Amino acid sequence: MIWNLGSINADNFYYLRHLPAPGETIVAEDFRQGLGGKGANMSVAAARAGTRVMHIGAVGPDGKWAVERLLEYGVETQHITMINTPTGHANICVAQDGENSIVLYAGANHEVNDRMIGAALSEASPGDFLLMQNETLGQEFAAPTAKTLGMRVAYAAAPFEAEVVADVMDHVDLLVLNEGEAAELVKALDQPLDCLPIDDIIVTLGADGCKWVSNKAKTTKDFPAYPVKAIDTTGAGDTFTGYLVAALDRRLAMEDAITLAMQAAALMVTRQGTADVIPDLKDIQDHNFD
Repeated sequence: MIWNLGSINADNFYYLRHLPAPGETIVAEDFRQGLGGKGANMSVAAARAGTRVMHIGAVGPDGKWAVERLLEYGVETQHITMINTPTGHANICVAQDGENSIVLYAGANHEVNDRMIGAALSEASPGDFLLMQNETLGQEFAAPTAKTLGMRVAYAAAPFEAEVVADVMDHVDLLVLNEGEAAELVKALDQPLDCLPIDDIIVTLGADGCKWVSNKAKTTKDFPAYPVKAIDTTGAGDTFTGYLVAALDRRLAMEDAITLAMQAAALMVTRQGTADVIPDLKDIQDHNFD
């Protein structure tokens, strides 16, 4: 089972000809709202990848619809707390070439506290996964607590903060970063990735695929990307992470888990939206990736 300490957002999408330059006003050609947040995206992806997911998070009085949507997608929500702070949201500009820019408001996501996290993890079992990212608070409490309980800890360290990674990395089994974040971490710690005290590190490379650094097996392997026509890259990394951790929770080997996660992310970039359009296992099985 996966216990996902993660954000829940309303995603407001503005579809544009191009991303606005500094000082430029541009008219949106379309607008849509949907369920998002890195945490919610990962929970939906993991559920659609065929594993049991309990989301740990918070919404405001305006967020009941988001909790209901998560339930519809197979995510367990008993540890989502409703509080008197507006639900987090993101304003997402998507250009015709698939690139995006995002303005994020944390809202209720930053009200998740150690008491909420502890209450949830007290129900976890040894061998379960704790999945975290940085759109909520509490990583420094959650990671050592999970390890004490015999859980495995997966950390998608975005939005990236090198100091937070340094504080928790002794308790992390799997770290997922993009190429820029990996370079920033190496610079901040003055250590290469293969010297960090983390069993497995995945560096996502966008259209170039990803790299697996196994410090446990003392090996590195590159995985090429699947060629697809990108329409919207929003949520592709979250989809990758959710599928990856779900596959590992289902006891797939790392190489097979990465392959499945890359297939899910490849399909994701051909769709517009975030949590609401994350592919399920049947979508992947029905798609020809050759």
